[in-house]
Amino acid sequence: MFDKDVEYVVMDGAIKIVDEQTGRILDGRRYSDGLHQAIEAKENVKIEAATQTYATITLQNYFRMYHKLCGMTGTAETEAAELWSIYKLDVVTIPTNIPMIRKDKQDLVYKTKREKYKAVIDEIEALRNAGRPCLVGTTSVEVSELLGRMLQQKKIPHNVLNAKQHAKEAQIVTEAGLPGAVTIATNMAGRGTDIKLGPGVKEAGGLAIIGTERHESRRVDRQLRGRAGRQGDPGSSQFYVSLEDDLMRMFGSERIASLMDKLGYKEGDVIQHSMISNSIQRAQKKVEENNFGIRKRLLEYDDVMNKQRNAVYEKRNHALFGERLALDIDTSFSAVAGSLIDSFREQEDFEGFKMACIVNFGLDTKVEEEEFKKGDVNGLIDKLYSEATERYNSHKAELQKQAIPVFKNIRLTQGSHIENVVVPFTDGRKGLNVLANLDKTISTGGTELTNSLEKTITLAVIDDAWKEHLRAMDDLKQSVQTAYLEQKDPLVIYKMEAYNQFSNMNNDVNKDIVSFLCHTSIPIQQENAPLKEGRQQKTDMSKMRANKDEVDNAGQDYAANERDKFEPGGAGDSGVKQEPVKVGPKIGRNDPCPCGSGKKYKQCHG
Repeated sequence: MFDKDVEYVVMDGAIKIVDEQTGRILDGRRYSDGLHQAIEAKENVKIEAATQTYATITLQNYFRMYHKLCGMTGTAETEAAELWSIYKLDVVTIPTNIPMIRKDKQDLVYKTKREKYKAVIDEIEALRNAGRPCLVGTTSVEVSELLGRMLQQKKIPHNVLNAKQHAKEAQIVTEAGLPGAVTIATNMAGRGTDIKLGPGVKEAGGLAIIGTERHESRRVDRQLRGRAGRQGDPGSSQFYVSLEDDLMRMFGSERIASLMDKLGYKEGDVIQHSMISNSIQRAQKKVEENNFGIRKRLLEYDDVMNKQRNAVYEKRNHALFGERLALDIDTSFSAVAGSLIDSFREQEDFEGFKMACIVNFGLDTKVEEEEFKKGDVNGLIDKLYSEATERYNSHKAELQKQAIPVFKNIRLTQGSHIENVVVPFTDGRKGLNVLANLDKTISTGGTELTNSLEKTITLAVIDDAWKEHLRAMDDLKQSVQTAYLEQKDPLVIYKMEAYNQFSNMNNDVNKDIVSFLCHTSIPIQQENAPLKEGRQQKTDMSKMRANKDEVDNAGQDYAANERDKFEPGGAGDSGVKQEPVKVGPKIGRNDPCPCGSGKKYKQCHG
């Protein structure tokens, strides 16, 4: 499905994607879902690690974010309907500065690709002898290299411009207008640059454009034609088409082939008729309409994601810039309290509710069983929310009280050049490094540190959850496509399921943030203190890393450093050296049982 030198090229031992429209290399872009790795395996180059999507947006929604939108291009007229449908932009045609005198000839249609390429080479030779420069447009890297090899055999000097030679683009375009110059190019042919005509070229007839195939989009063909005849210069354009071309095969080239056979066409014969040119243009129009349909459908799916994206990024920005973060955290406490009451009240599970309060808020709730089962729901939510926020505020004050002496000690012993300190926090399962300004933390009595903690944990949890949500939404988009078999619209199913998934993600984010904040502590081991049983916390905060500049990876080890329970200092480490289990000699199934019963081992203790 993916052909070398068409969809991608192999350069410097790596797979590089080629943009279908522009013919340029898309640097840094990789196919997702293991497709890039499959191509790397196929081409026998180093297989790189799979990529994880952190953020995604369609170009349409990206452009819609601008307050004002406009553009200028030589080929927008064919896409006027799409520009109005998506961006509500009108297309206005501006007349040329100087009348255009380029000759656009009817397409030449051949039966096979071999005949077509032979005719192209003959035409290049004739134009070169007439002293005219020639620009040959191709649809892929593969065809440009094939024509290059054919010209080499004819000993015709030429330049090849494709994704592999993009570094030489400016130089090749500069030489493309000299008398007798031959340039073979993919769709990237001199975009954004005028091909200046050399001495005597205007008199000879100007730059000649030769298209070796009709592209799926009329815009790309027009861009190629537009290389010649600029600012009143003379020029000509001619497309060569064969019945084996992809576009022709898509739209019933067999009819024309059988017609050519009936009319007695021999090898190398050519049809040049407006009917054929018009049918090719109709085929292009159909493909364009189909591609527009695909883009429009993609946008309809992305509009669902866009609402979710706006909500997530708004919450993320509150954390990033500190605006409304306290309010968001307060809302998280309220939302978790509400979800606990609703879910456990419905199941009438008071014990489960008490356990959930410990897990999420770290508190033994004062709500009684009778009150839980029969009390007003809103009253219960308010009571639990008040208990949880009170518990968190006292816990926060304790953290501040614990940190201030150490911060003062750092300022005293390390001098005034220290600006920021990285403080390790843990809730017993996950760890998080929080960056806090030393002076601000001391002057605010530790409030700066707890604010930084709230900001870092919120960002870390949102990023982690959003990343997984994007993957789940991709899977959902694939799975709903079969809904049309039930006579249902996949988009409607997608909208409903997407809402449920987003609600679940939001609930999980709130629970993770609240749980970490309520259970977090700064791991400090007192000097000369005897080792206690259970989890040993071995980080001395006074020796913690202090740095001058911002630390970029403050939240990087969230959710990535759960310690193994058998690791020294882990949850299962009691501080007592475990003895190896001693195993006696193995007893056979049919041997007498060692208990002395006289029975076989398999019938007794076996």
